[in-house]
Amino acid sequence: MELYTYKAKITSVYDGDTCTADVDLGFYMVQRKVKIRLYGINTAELRGGTEETKKAGLQARDYLKKCVLNQVVLLKSCGKGKYGRWLCEIFVVDPQTGEKTNVNQKLIELGLAVPYMV
Repeated sequence: MELYTYKAKITSVYDGDTCTADVDLGFYMVQRKVKIRLYGINTAELRGGTEETKKAGLQARDYLKKCVLNQVVLLKSCGKGKYGRWLCEIFVVDPQTGEKTNVNQKLIELGLAVPYMV
């Protein structure tokens, strides 16, 4: 269920499926420090679990950082999750071609995330 699409600047990345953004709401209004959970995916956790799990979690986090940290992206809102974070698909837009890359889907394609529906 898509609600709205927003421009946003990703200000921090916590792990492979969680980040924080300053979201442009339009009309010169920006909501700062919005917690975002990437919709439809799950990545390995950074805490707890085995060393292999932690390593996989670090790889997912580092890839997400490389793609979106300090970048202006498009967020497709899919509502709020059970922990109060906004569930979103994140799209990176190529400045030359305008082509949009779905970061959520890319994480799955690279084996850094698995599909996850609540």
